[in-house]
Amino acid sequence: MHGIAFLQDLAVVMIAAGIAAVVFRRLRQPVVLGYILAGVVIGPHTPPAAFIHDQQSIATLAELGVVFLLFSLGLEFNFRKLRAVGPTVLLAAALEISLMFAGGYRVGRWFGWGAMDALFLGAILSISSSTVIVKTLGELKLAKEPFARLVFGILVVEDLFAIVMLALLSGIAMTGTLGFAEAGTTVGKLGIFLAATVVGGLIAVPRLLGYVGRLKSDELLLVTVLALCFGSSLLAAKLGYSTALGAFLIGAMISESRELGRIEHLIAPVRDLFGAVFFVAIGLLIDPSVIAAHAGAVAVLTVVVLVGKTFGGSLGSFLVGNDTRTSLRVGMGLAVIGEFGFVIAALGTTLKVTGDFLYPIAVAVSVLTTLVAPHLIRGSDGCVRWFDRVAPRMLVANLGVYTRWVGGLGGLGGGGTSDPATRFVRKWLFQIAVNLALVAAVFLAFGWLADRNAAWWPEGLRATAGHRSVLWLAASVLSLPLFIASFRKLQALGLVVAETRVHRAVAGQRTDAIRSVVAHVIPSLGLVGLALFGLAVSSTLLPAPRELAVLVVVLAILAAVLWRRAIRVYSKAQVALEETFAQPPQPSPEPVRGVPAALRDADLASVVVTDAPHLARKLIRELGLRTRTGASIVAIERGGQPMLNPGPDEELLPGDTLVVLGTPSQLAEATAFLSGATPQPSS
Repeated sequence: MHGIAFLQDLAVVMIAAGIAAVVFRRLRQPVVLGYILAGVVIGPHTPPAAFIHDQQSIATLAELGVVFLLFSLGLEFNFRKLRAVGPTVLLAAALEISLMFAGGYRVGRWFGWGAMDALFLGAILSISSSTVIVKTLGELKLAKEPFARLVFGILVVEDLFAIVMLALLSGIAMTGTLGFAEAGTTVGKLGIFLAATVVGGLIAVPRLLGYVGRLKSDELLLVTVLALCFGSSLLAAKLGYSTALGAFLIGAMISESRELGRIEHLIAPVRDLFGAVFFVAIGLLIDPSVIAAHAGAVAVLTVVVLVGKTFGGSLGSFLVGNDTRTSLRVGMGLAVIGEFGFVIAALGTTLKVTGDFLYPIAVAVSVLTTLVAPHLIRGSDGCVRWFDRVAPRMLVANLGVYTRWVGGLGGLGGGGTSDPATRFVRKWLFQIAVNLALVAAVFLAFGWLADRNAAWWPEGLRATAGHRSVLWLAASVLSLPLFIASFRKLQALGLVVAETRVHRAVAGQRTDAIRSVVAHVIPSLGLVGLALFGLAVSSTLLPAPRELAVLVVVLAILAAVLWRRAIRVYSKAQVALEETFAQPPQPSPEPVRGVPAALRDADLASVVVTDAPHLARKLIRELGLRTRTGASIVAIERGGQPMLNPGPDEELLPGDTLVVLGTPSQLAEATAFLSGATPQPSS
């Protein structure tokens, strides 16, 4: 009977979601709002009757919806985007988030809410809705505008901040304290977890998906992606983080794969299914009477979001060097909260640290801001013109002077003026920090194994805690490539500092001697620091002093023997990581346009694929042939076998004959673009 009840509830949810999707699509409103309203209508708090009987099962499906929602956001996140946003966008986003977080917290306390409710409220209000904003800008044909690129960059940074907030709020909720030390510990552990999973994932995940993709099985690729998604979510949950964090991270790693286009196409129906269930489940949890009782708070918080985000986004964008028109459009484009707010509110409810009123209030504010967002973005130009008309001339002139001044500096924090030595030092220091984070992750993982006291350890080892010594030595050997690489970078750092900071004009005849001292002191001190760091992060595994001395000698011998091999292992991993980022960004396949009416103006030509690096082994969509020239590849002849209408993820091999469709001028551009290949008339 339980199975029938669950099937009935699921049927009700999907029927309500389908009706809402059709109605809201016809009304030209966001479908997400329709799903939420459908949940309210069929929910237990709306008369005349409750249509859902087993809310726990629906809640479980909604958790799957959270996983897929954050996984999809991760697919759109892309680490290249984070590297490309630059320090100016980072500063603008940090300012806007800080203002909204502080404002939300103060407003919550002003309402008389508890510290934890106010803290979660600040986090909810500080993160804009990437889904709603990106979709709205696309529908308004504004996605290619310069201000939209700034908005997208800020959204990328906000998503990253939201992940950090989820981890922080989870730690704060479990400890029940807002202390600085606890927050620092949580951030430190999160940094270690992120470093280990991101570096390892970027090396392994794109290559795994590349291998699976070459098997040309959509079913196998989908199953692999879902296994990675749920496996990463489970790992995050086992380590005390939210499943949303694991889903977001694995999505960001998969976004670096060459198979991204196929994956997005395959995952979209599954994401949409569970996404609909998730948003309907949000509506099920909303009690209209609670919203009515807190109508004043909903109205105030809606105004806070609309005004606060407009002001914070505009101020942050202006301070980093954008003109007033662009800054105001950016601020007004950010004034909506959404999916991360739902996840944060659900986290507080699940951990039972926030009141039952916070979740429906957050949803109500999100609904209102989502309804207002398109009109706000559409009216941004009018607002800019009004500001230019009513603002004092002196103020407008001074604002223009500031914009030109910051623009003359190349933007705040532009690091392009630093000398090569400084850039190398920064790069090495960053790599050392990542290496040490990975070392910490290794020892934390082995410490976790030691605490399990597994039965497969020999009784003698467990009785004397000898298994900890074995695990310490194993973790140390596993970390050797990272320690050795860090030491080598410290040696290079010492040489660079000695050559660039000890000047002959100052040191005179003692220049060479001082340089030699500096070149040796820096790696020596660094070696001591590495040793102390290793002892600190392995403190839970450290054996007795006498055993430790023996193990250190063994480790030193292993280091001497494995030195070159460890260097090769680290170098291969570094090359693999660089190759991942060296691949061009992979957009989703573009929708196929309609067939031209005047087919008589079209022609065909065939081009042979050479072994040129810009052509061979490329996916069709990587060429961007249609975007560049207007011509399209409509067939491939490979080994005497024709392949009609190849997909955008088809890989081109040397010796393939491409059949290209286009007008004569398009074909001329296409053949010229394909590296001087000679067009041949097709029969």
